[in-house]
Amino acid sequence: MKLTRRDFAKVSALAGAGVMTPAWARRALAAALPASVPLSDPALQPKFVNLVPDALAPGFIYRPNKKTGEYSVTVAKAKQATGLINPATGRALKTDVWGYGDSKDGVITWPGRTFQVKSASAGGPDETVVNWFNGLKPVTEHLLPVDTNLHWCYSLHNYTGYDFTNAGVPIITHLHGGHTDFQYDGNPEFFYGVEGRNQVTGPQWDNVPGGFTTKFRYDNNVRAGNLWYHDHALGITRLNVYAGLAGFYFVRDEFDTGLPVGKKGGNPLGLPAWPYEKAYAIQDRMFTETGELFYPAFPDDPFYEDFITGEGAILPGDKFPNGGPTALAEFFGDHMVVNGVIWPKENVEPRNYRMHLLNGTDSRFMVIQFVAVNAGDTDFTNAGLPIPFCVIGSDQGLGAATTTDTLVFEPGSRYDIVFDFSDQALAGKRVIMKNFGWDAPFGGDFGANPGDGDVFDNRQTDRIMAFDVVLPLDRKVPDAFDPSNINFGPNVGTPGPKRQVALFEGKDEFGRLQPLLGANTGTEAAPIWSAIAWHSPTTENPALDTTEEWEVYNFTGDAHPVHLHLVHFQIMGRNAITYDSDDGDPGQQVPQHNGEFGVAPTITNVTVGGGVNLGPNDGYVENAPKDMVTALPDQVTRIKATFDKPGRYVWHCHILSHEDHEMMRVLHVGPGA
Repeated sequence: MKLTRRDFAKVSALAGAGVMTPAWARRALAAALPASVPLSDPALQPKFVNLVPDALAPGFIYRPNKKTGEYSVTVAKAKQATGLINPATGRALKTDVWGYGDSKDGVITWPGRTFQVKSASAGGPDETVVNWFNGLKPVTEHLLPVDTNLHWCYSLHNYTGYDFTNAGVPIITHLHGGHTDFQYDGNPEFFYGVEGRNQVTGPQWDNVPGGFTTKFRYDNNVRAGNLWYHDHALGITRLNVYAGLAGFYFVRDEFDTGLPVGKKGGNPLGLPAWPYEKAYAIQDRMFTETGELFYPAFPDDPFYEDFITGEGAILPGDKFPNGGPTALAEFFGDHMVVNGVIWPKENVEPRNYRMHLLNGTDSRFMVIQFVAVNAGDTDFTNAGLPIPFCVIGSDQGLGAATTTDTLVFEPGSRYDIVFDFSDQALAGKRVIMKNFGWDAPFGGDFGANPGDGDVFDNRQTDRIMAFDVVLPLDRKVPDAFDPSNINFGPNVGTPGPKRQVALFEGKDEFGRLQPLLGANTGTEAAPIWSAIAWHSPTTENPALDTTEEWEVYNFTGDAHPVHLHLVHFQIMGRNAITYDSDDGDPGQQVPQHNGEFGVAPTITNVTVGGGVNLGPNDGYVENAPKDMVTALPDQVTRIKATFDKPGRYVWHCHILSHEDHEMMRVLHVGPGA
């Protein structure tokens, strides 16, 4: 829904008259609320001044131990220059972060350094072995405010005696997109605390032969793909990732080698190779005026009025002594960050560049465009029309080359694009990567900022980074990209069983907004749509080595980026749906982890309508193997996947604030669920 100036005036008048402002409008207005601490003003921070860190530079690639072939990575604290300055003095500020780093050299970065491994099909080993060490020593508190009333690591049965002071910060690294045995998958209840003789480990390690280990094994019998690794600890994923715990993981194969054209080993597809291949982890953050990370959780913080007071939530003082800290349903930062630096730039030659884009935000759907402006411009006053680019792949590898000028970019997803800077009209110009999406939950609509004077004006999140076309062309390096060489794609077989799952928006025991997953627990002919919290018995239990079709029914007002662990899948299509909902009054009771009850809408009379065809002209390029899919409101989205490893996995919404507040369920393959 587009918020126009007229709409803004209308909803403001309704609110003043005592009529409830619609949720989409409240969420858009939330960012205007004051914070409880002085925050950095994004308008006063430099744009396109600092060079973006190169995540594929040889010095930023992890190297295995020469004797064992294994990698050793530590999670620890660090200070990082993010490009922030004190606007009054121009002095650079540093930010406390948690990051990943090589255990040998002790250098910790946000994002963590990049893994680049060779597929077994290209002569690599069958597995990559990584030792993940928790170096976050016992501390008095997390780097960010923790809501201990959530279903989280130290609220589990037999874990309530642990806290950060005696067990450290729990972590568990998930290789997102990995084809991984369940005990190494990074499931939330496989967390572990700080290293030591009495190291705390999550309850699911009790079900693993041999017990707990920090030595994780990742299957290399896969095709090339742009994976990423990030923390996945129960109930604090959003916080640990926000603190800096994320990084790239690339698999190379005999087709996508990552090698320059003409080098031994070959580059049969003619793809741009480093230094013309880049990887950009795009995130959003808030900072205090002194440069520290800021995450809202208390009264007067951004989004609190929207998701707590505005939802009628009642937070008892014995559990929330200062009105918090409380989890909030979504987060939209006001500073755009790429590879840990705010609004950076890249100097480029007039040639093709390959760009791996990662949406590592909490809640933000971006809509990517590229526009040319004059040299030195930091806004779109002199911008031209969107410039077409070529999408050659997505989450789990190459697809079919597709030209578009607009790309919907869901949280957790990756897109592999090639952009051509060789047009003579771009010489000496600046090309800005633009975000055409809004600072609000995504419902499928996007477009130009609404009219002058409303809540979207003066935001800085409509620009991400810049490319200055100022380097001379190195003619010794061939520019051999030919999109006709890229004709891969998802190759999932014919599905057998059909599974119907669902997305709900309910409220927890305190009246806070609580997104939930669920399922048809009846039959296809007589469906019963049940909203189910994370800890309840497993309902998604595919048989080993079966290919299933999943129908994902979205009964909420927002889009959700749905992620399944273990598998890659093929997006089959979408259909419109209509249904009746009681909006949670009286609704269905949803048991919470603490024995209390929340509520979710009762859904009846679901009717499937006509197909919804989304393609490049709509900003959707989905013709590659995916592990993320955008499930749009009032639609059923169909995917198919093969479940070929047994054990306990999960599926969830990849809005991190959603998965931390119960929008995640166990996905157990084979017997033993």
